[in-house]
This record gives sequence, structure tokens and C-alpha cells, in this order.
Amino acid sequence: MSEILFLTIIGIGIVLCFLRMLKGPTASDRAVALDTVTTVTIAFLVVLGYVFDRYIYLDVSLVYAVLMFVGSVAIARFLEKGI
Repeated sequence: MSEILFLTIIGIGIVLCFLRMLKGPTASDRAVALDTVTTVTIAFLVVLGYVFDRYIYLDVSLVYAVLMFVGSVAIARFLEKGI
């Protein structure tokens, strides 16, 4: 039962961060919100893997974290200097 509570709280966090990403006043605010959305989504996948007892979700979350890091570096480089 507590897993459903955790998934609900994480889902609300994803929605709130996504709203900040859409509404953010500057591009850097949007980039930080996107980074937060992906981090919270990784937590969602880990809890989901625990709930369903499927460890493939942990592998997916690890790959997603690596891709998130590369994407964050690319966005930061673009915002700093341009491509």
C-alpha cells in the first residue's frame, strides 16, 4: 500500500516539475526543470521496478540516467556558448 503512495507522490512531483518547465521564465530555468523531471522519473522507474518485482526497470532507469547526463551537458553547453 505504501508503494502506491510513493508512486502518487512521485507522479505529482513529475507534473509540478513539468509545469515549471513549460512556464519557466528563462531558458536555464526550463533546463533545470527538465533535469529535475528526468531525475524524478528515474526514481519513479526504480519504485515501479520494486512494486512489480521486475528488475529490468532498474536497467532502464540506469540507461535513462546516463542519457539524461549527456543531454544536460549538451543543454548547458548550448546555453553557455551556443553550438
